[in-house]
Amino acid sequence: MTLETVTLDKFSYGGECFGRLADGRAVFVPFSLPGERVEVRLVEEKKGYARAELVQVLQASPQRITARCPHYQACGGCHYQHLAYPQQLAAKTEILVDQLTRIGKIANPPVREPVPSPAPWNYRNTVQFHLTPEGKLGFQGQRSHRVVPIQECHLPEPLINQLWPTLDLEPIPNLERLVLRAGAGEEALLVLESSDPEPIELLVDLPISVLYSGPGGSMVLAGEDTLILEVKGRPFQVSAGSFFQVNTPMAGAMVDHLLENLDLPPGATLVDAYCGVGLFSAFLAPRVGRLLAIESAPSACDDFVTNLDEFDHVELYQASVEEALPALDIQPQTILVDPPRAGLDRRALDAILTMAPDTLAYISCDPSTLARDARRLVQGGYTLSQITPFDLFPQTFHIESISFWHKD
Repeated sequence: MTLETVTLDKFSYGGECFGRLADGRAVFVPFSLPGERVEVRLVEEKKGYARAELVQVLQASPQRITARCPHYQACGGCHYQHLAYPQQLAAKTEILVDQLTRIGKIANPPVREPVPSPAPWNYRNTVQFHLTPEGKLGFQGQRSHRVVPIQECHLPEPLINQLWPTLDLEPIPNLERLVLRAGAGEEALLVLESSDPEPIELLVDLPISVLYSGPGGSMVLAGEDTLILEVKGRPFQVSAGSFFQVNTPMAGAMVDHLLENLDLPPGATLVDAYCGVGLFSAFLAPRVGRLLAIESAPSACDDFVTNLDEFDHVELYQASVEEALPALDIQPQTILVDPPRAGLDRRALDAILTMAPDTLAYISCDPSTLARDARRLVQGGYTLSQITPFDLFPQTFHIESISFWHKD
């Protein structure tokens, strides 16, 4: 494809910068910065826009720095290593404001200062590795399913970085992914994900738990199928298949933020939708008279029951939120939602508007779907009182936020 020269205007969500081609179409360029003049190669062309790969920087931004990792731009895991951490926070805040303004139609959204990660490197407690045909560990490439073998990675917690280089695997048919999760202390769990119903023979001798996950279910090969992770000194049982925030200190910061900003009157009823293993419920339960939690993943529900066993006023519904919420005949004062990247299912959002809680706390991991839902919340009579970005994923484009909505 032909090369184009573009001057870039601003950040866009997804780790790219936005500019205009000579014909007026918008173009999105990864690994670039606003104000830079770059040479690009178009890799996807539509009627109104195009996507490009960066060929060379002709005029660099003064904010550009040298990336730490030699795999940067080949591996698709990081997007902002060429930008210093304070500027990453500023860029993400700018993107969040843009999404709420442009998609959510909220003028001057009340976005607060971002909460930085205490560690911009080596913060991930969970990492998923893919395998090359030769059995080498790596990550999928930028906008590609091709696996890039790696020699180093600066995102995992130190324990994971000690362990993964020792996994010298021979090529194993149908072994698709390896997941490493670090727990409290020196505990770790390795999950071998395969499309083969027969478990592989374990040839590694490591002081960690190992689980085989295949079409026929899961099988423990060594140790346990759960880990303990600690947030604010409280232990949480987390099964291999259960979601948990990958940045443990930032999970604690999010809990603190909810405790400080949620006005929970004595005896209040709280709904925790998409509750997972009970991270937020465990800290909010002592503040309310009744807590109803909703989660669809069976393993997370099992963990929730263990993690909140001490509370008699907590109820757990194992169902999808879009099915459970409309079926609940209650009028909660507060609803907390922490949906996946797709945001709130329309049926779930309709149920929230019908229940009309005084307060909705919305934990989002995708500002574009948050902005879409924000527009409907405003139409349904809610006002955004504040929103705070939490940087759970330094060096990447991902943006977590907590917003508080109040009934007009």
